[in-house]
Amino acid sequence: MIKKELTYFLTALMFFTRIPVSSKLQYSSDIMNNSQKYYPMIGIVVGLFNALVFFLIHLVLPIDIALILMMITGVLLTGGFHEDGFIDVCDSFGGGYGKERILTIMKDSRVGAYGAIGIVLLFLLKYVVMKHLAETSLTGFLVILIIAHSTSRYLSGLMIHTHQYVADTDLSKSKPMANKALSVKTLFMGMAVTLLPYFYFQKLLVFLVLPFAYLGKVYLGWYFKKHIGGYTGDCLGTVQQVTEVLVYLGFVVLWKYI
Repeated sequence: MIKKELTYFLTALMFFTRIPVSSKLQYSSDIMNNSQKYYPMIGIVVGLFNALVFFLIHLVLPIDIALILMMITGVLLTGGFHEDGFIDVCDSFGGGYGKERILTIMKDSRVGAYGAIGIVLLFLLKYVVMKHLAETSLTGFLVILIIAHSTSRYLSGLMIHTHQYVADTDLSKSKPMANKALSVKTLFMGMAVTLLPYFYFQKLLVFLVLPFAYLGKVYLGWYFKKHIGGYTGDCLGTVQQVTEVLVYLGFVVLWKYI
């Protein structure tokens, strides 16, 4: 049992980060589907990495430089996996009309104007909001990084349970991904892992950040369903990126009350 769960965790770690994992690791669609229970935990790993990098760099450099270097190393850690999905969604929904055309553009490896503009604005918003949080409370910001990465990955995985997977128009280019819902018990286990970092603040008010970010997931789910009938892997990456920013914004709104 422990070996099986470790396989699920390492599969998720291999899929979402560039952290080296044994090449002998077993792989199957069932393992991929079961690995989604560890999405929030992968978020905690990524959040801890970002928090550590920011903390160490900020010991010798100003906040703004530390933030930019943290964002760079964070992208290197994940391979820009979710950012790539966000870019593809911006290009496809911005430049395509109709399900078939949207999905065709989504699988195009080239970056268009919508994708370039979208990712620049996203990074700019992330930077400004995180700078505000870091300047308000350095320790609190480090915890918020962990919360944002775990919460956004939980909400991204939740899309698998609430919406239908849309098959790619060109299966030869599709990325392997989990597309089968897990049990309600597993969902609650994932939520428990997601909520753990929130308790650092010792105020119930901070839990309002979760439903605030969830609204972003709801809207994107509605938008994707309306235009393509469900979600793709790139859509999940977009949910992660957007809800991560919404967590930061939620804390900015609540900061004066925490």
